[in-house]
Amino acid sequence: MAAKEKIKVLVVDDSLVSREVIARGLALDVQIEIVGKAVDPFDARDKIVALRPDVMTCDIEMPRMNGIEFIRRLLPQYPLPVVVVSSISSAVFEALNAGAVDFVTKPDFSSPTAVENFIKELINKVKIASRAQVKTAPPLLLRQSGGPQTTVAADKIIAIGASTGGTEAIYQLLKQLPAKMPAIVIVQHIPAVFSRLFAERLNQQLPFRVKEAVSGDYLDPGTVLIAPGDYHLQVRRSGTRYQAVVEQGERVNGHCPSVDVLFTSVAKEVGEKAIGVILTGMGYDGARGLLAMRRKGAKTVGQDEASSVVYGMPKAAFELGAVEIQAPLAKIPQILLSLVSR
Repeated sequence: MAAKEKIKVLVVDDSLVSREVIARGLALDVQIEIVGKAVDPFDARDKIVALRPDVMTCDIEMPRMNGIEFIRRLLPQYPLPVVVVSSISSAVFEALNAGAVDFVTKPDFSSPTAVENFIKELINKVKIASRAQVKTAPPLLLRQSGGPQTTVAADKIIAIGASTGGTEAIYQLLKQLPAKMPAIVIVQHIPAVFSRLFAERLNQQLPFRVKEAVSGDYLDPGTVLIAPGDYHLQVRRSGTRYQAVVEQGERVNGHCPSVDVLFTSVAKEVGEKAIGVILTGMGYDGARGLLAMRRKGAKTVGQDEASSVVYGMPKAAFELGAVEIQAPLAKIPQILLSLVSR
């Protein structure tokens, strides 16, 4: 039997230290081959043509052209999966909007433990990226409107789960919805700090009140709560209202926050008044929780394969029988509007 082909990776970073740490760290994995290293986007462009890598890691802050502009110009010509490697900054969301598949935060290179954890995370995300569908531009969505006569059921709760490719999918979905929507709770697999930056970014861009959830937050109409990184988010009934419960806990399906934890709580507390949505992502987190929601009478929606960056989580949920409606991302906003309209 022929050996499985290695994932060919091009490392792009203007820092010699970063380039070498990334290249040597990735090369430790037997499934990865470093085919080249580039010091800036112009060097990278030539090496992409010559070396035909499967995945590129790319810094954001670089001379001559930043990584965001490079990704934006590159992908229409070479639809190459890109994993951004950068310092903590909201700029990573610009890179994801430009078409990058995922990101990893640069560590303190003087800390061996931090570097080791960084390399483990990067190896995992490079492997996921090698199987991702590259989206060269955000999906073309038409602004939806419920119309002046439409009223929504304010007592409903919408729960959304996503992983790889999810930050952009969530933004594309939410921006099509009117401000007068039932409360929305979201688990996106994302590191601590970045969950707050993600919530702040959405709050600036959308008509909703978007915030990182804390225990005690009420799920009121027009509010979007994002699970904080490293904490599970659950929903609990409080009289006639619902509140967020944010707690530390063991990883579930390899994740904290976990989509299954959120969905399971919504199934128990909200039942048939809930709507569950599972979006792009690797793995199977959320599938069992979404099935629990459907069995309690909730409506459930799954993103389809063609519009997913990684058709893992939606596929697992669909195959388990948890997805009642499967649709491309562009159609999910209108589906949600129809489900919440009175």
